[in-house]
Amino acid sequence: MIINMKPLNLIEVKELVKDLDEKKELKEYLKKFVKLSKDKSDKLAEELRELGNVKIKEEYLVKIIEFLPKDTVDLNKIFHDISLDEKETNEILEIVKKY
Repeated sequence: MIINMKPLNLIEVKELVKDLDEKKELKEYLKKFVKLSKDKSDKLAEELRELGNVKIKEEYLVKIIEFLPKDTVDLNKIFHDISLDEKETNEILEIVKKY
Protein backbone atom coordinates (compact mmCIF):
# COMPACT_ATOMS: atom_id res chain seq x y z
CA MET A 1 0.00 0.00 0.00
CA ILE A 2 1.33 3.42 -0.98
CA ILE A 3 0.88 5.88 1.85
CA ASN A 4 2.72 8.88 0.46
CA MET A 5 4.32 9.72 -2.87
CA LYS A 6 7.16 12.21 -2.84
CA PRO A 7 9.83 12.77 -5.49
CA LEU A 8 13.29 12.00 -4.11
CA ASN A 9 16.62 13.17 -5.40
CA LEU A 10 19.46 10.67 -5.61
CA ILE A 11 21.03 11.93 -2.39
CA GLU A 12 17.84 11.11 -0.51
CA VAL A 13 17.74 7.69 -2.18
CA LYS A 14 21.29 7.07 -1.04
CA GLU A 15 20.30 7.87 2.54
CA LEU A 16 17.20 5.68 2.45
CA VAL A 17 18.86 2.61 0.98
CA LYS A 18 20.50 0.59 3.68
CA ASP A 19 23.58 -1.53 3.13
CA LEU A 20 24.70 -0.32 -0.27
CA ASP A 21 27.50 -2.89 -0.26
CA GLU A 22 24.93 -5.59 -1.04
CA LYS A 23 23.51 -3.51 -3.88
CA LYS A 24 26.61 -2.97 -6.01
CA GLU A 25 24.77 -1.75 -9.12
CA LEU A 26 22.84 0.86 -7.18
CA LYS A 27 25.98 1.90 -5.32
CA GLU A 28 27.85 2.43 -8.61
CA TYR A 29 24.94 4.34 -10.11
CA LEU A 30 24.69 6.67 -7.14
CA LYS A 31 28.45 7.13 -7.05
CA LYS A 32 28.43 8.13 -10.70
CA PHE A 33 25.46 10.51 -10.65
CA VAL A 34 25.29 12.10 -7.18
CA LYS A 35 26.95 15.49 -7.59
CA LEU A 36 26.23 17.28 -4.31
CA SER A 37 26.47 16.47 -0.63
CA LYS A 38 23.29 16.24 1.45
CA ASP A 39 23.94 19.65 3.03
CA LYS A 40 24.49 21.37 -0.31
CA SER A 41 21.47 19.76 -1.92
CA ASP A 42 19.27 20.80 1.02
CA LYS A 43 20.61 24.34 0.83
CA LEU A 44 20.06 24.50 -2.94
CA ALA A 45 16.49 23.22 -2.54
CA GLU A 46 15.79 25.80 0.15
CA GLU A 47 17.13 28.66 -1.98
CA LEU A 48 15.00 27.57 -4.92
CA ARG A 49 11.91 27.31 -2.71
CA GLU A 50 12.59 30.83 -1.38
CA LEU A 51 12.03 32.16 -4.90
CA GLY A 52 8.36 31.49 -4.26
CA ASN A 53 7.82 30.49 -7.88
CA VAL A 54 4.76 28.25 -8.15
CA LYS A 55 6.12 26.81 -11.40
CA ILE A 56 8.91 25.07 -9.49
CA LYS A 57 7.11 21.91 -8.47
CA GLU A 58 8.81 19.38 -6.22
CA GLU A 59 9.57 17.03 -9.13
CA TYR A 60 11.31 19.86 -11.01
CA LEU A 61 13.23 20.79 -7.90
CA VAL A 62 14.53 17.22 -7.64
CA LYS A 63 15.69 17.29 -11.27
CA ILE A 64 17.41 20.65 -10.83
CA ILE A 65 19.36 19.23 -7.88
CA GLU A 66 20.30 16.10 -9.80
CA PHE A 67 21.27 17.70 -13.12
CA LEU A 68 22.52 21.14 -12.02
CA PRO A 69 21.57 22.81 -15.33
CA LYS A 70 24.18 25.22 -16.65
CA ASP A 71 22.13 27.11 -19.21
CA THR A 72 18.64 27.86 -20.47
CA VAL A 73 18.59 24.85 -22.80
CA ASP A 74 19.35 22.44 -19.94
CA LEU A 75 16.80 24.11 -17.68
CA ASN A 76 14.10 23.97 -20.36
CA LYS A 77 14.61 20.21 -20.61
CA ILE A 78 13.53 19.96 -16.98
CA PHE A 79 10.60 22.37 -17.40
CA HIS A 80 9.48 20.69 -20.63
CA ASP A 81 5.76 21.28 -20.10
CA ILE A 82 5.96 24.76 -18.56
CA SER A 83 7.52 27.85 -20.05
CA LEU A 84 9.67 30.02 -17.85
CA ASP A 85 10.24 33.64 -18.69
CA GLU A 86 13.76 35.04 -18.89
CA LYS A 87 13.67 36.45 -15.36
CA GLU A 88 12.59 33.11 -13.84
CA THR A 89 15.22 31.23 -15.82
CA ASN A 90 17.99 33.61 -14.78
CA GLU A 91 16.97 33.46 -11.10
CA ILE A 92 17.13 29.67 -11.08
CA LEU A 93 20.42 29.51 -13.00
CA GLU A 94 22.05 32.10 -10.72
CA ILE A 95 21.22 29.99 -7.67
CA VAL A 96 22.40 26.76 -9.32
CA LYS A 97 25.72 28.40 -10.35
CA LYS A 98 26.71 28.63 -6.68
CA TYR A 99 26.75 24.85 -6.45
